[in-house]
Amino acid sequence: MKLLNQSLLYLTLVFLVIIGIWSIIFYVNLKDEIRDSIDDGLDNNRLLILQKIKTDSTLLAQNKFGGNNFEIHPISKQKAHTFKEVYKDTLMYRLNEDDLEPVRILHSTFEHQNNYYEIKIISSLIEEDDLIEDSFWSIVWLFVILIASIIIVNNVVLRKIWNPFYVILERLKTYRLDKDDAPFEIETKTKEFIQLQEASNSLIKHSKEAYNSQKQFTENASHELQTPIAIITNKLELLLESQHLNKNDAKTIAEVINIADRLKKLNNTLLLLTKIENKQFFDEQTVCINENVKEIILNFQEIIDFKNINIVIEEIDNLYVKMDISLAEIILSNLIKNAIFHNIKAGKISIVIKKHEFTICNTGVMTAIDSKTIFNRFAKDQSKSLSTGLGLAVCKSVCKLYDSRISYSFSEKGHCFAVYFKNTI
Repeated sequence: MKLLNQSLLYLTLVFLVIIGIWSIIFYVNLKDEIRDSIDDGLDNNRLLILQKIKTDSTLLAQNKFGGNNFEIHPISKQKAHTFKEVYKDTLMYRLNEDDLEPVRILHSTFEHQNNYYEIKIISSLIEEDDLIEDSFWSIVWLFVILIASIIIVNNVVLRKIWNPFYVILERLKTYRLDKDDAPFEIETKTKEFIQLQEASNSLIKHSKEAYNSQKQFTENASHELQTPIAIITNKLELLLESQHLNKNDAKTIAEVINIADRLKKLNNTLLLLTKIENKQFFDEQTVCINENVKEIILNFQEIIDFKNINIVIEEIDNLYVKMDISLAEIILSNLIKNAIFHNIKAGKISIVIKKHEFTICNTGVMTAIDSKTIFNRFAKDQSKSLSTGLGLAVCKSVCKLYDSRISYSFSEKGHCFAVYFKNTI
């Protein structure tokens, strides 16, 4: 979830709680104020009626509400002295509404010419359900207007304020240590964004220095290693051509040459791993996995024929991937080579190509390999002395570079490797 949307969500929840609590308090206070106002009106009407009775005693015969808002009943002196004035809510039938309507009623007593009377005065109340409904919809519309205002402010004002942050974020996502040299220069007066820009530039500077230092060290080390290895190999080959060698010495020299070749191969593979991890391969183009698989199989055809391996390719769909073609060939050739070299005589290899997935299975030893360590560097079959143990580690690094995934499984088909490409076309 985006930062702006997350803040909007929190604000919505906070407003919902605050407005909910506020609406309850507002409703209770409003109800009390209405009742206080009605009670004052009832008391005022009582005083006016008592003043009229002094001049018009016929009002004492008003023993039913009828068209008036009061009624009077004679009571005893004892009851009058013990009577407590009280305000109550009740329901009364209203002819115009043809229904029971809420009213506020005042029960009181008074004395007139040594006679005592009970007086009841009524006043219409606002219906609570109408009040609640009107208050509810008023609060709902207030909430909607507030959220709409926040969304507008969020997408116009705040987005503009946060624009330097998103500019820096986008620059960091696309920044390449091997090409980009210019530091970040974002126009902003916000202190936090200025600090973020300075911290980003400082981090990039240190990363670039470390990258260049590592790159230079790797290239120098590789060059310095390749030169003596090549000299050793050449001198041993010349020595091997000498006519004064016996068979044992020649055999020993041949073994040393093989070790030197293996060391050269190991050096090149480690250099390749370093370049992959440093993201030095960015010649991205559309690669057809189907065609590359067939070309690589043709390159290993002599070994395939020698081991009498049966290869079946099932092309369910064409798999096109956006990546560096040399890295695509490295993944495919390593997996196909492993399936051939670790296979048995007259074995089988099955390849399945789907829209987003490449799977290769081969027969071999009938025990599963530890899937937790198989992609580690220098993890290899000890019986294969010529293997560097880096082939699958290289495949793993390439997949990680392109945010793809490689997995291993063991089933009735044998040892299976599946590559799930993310950047397909």
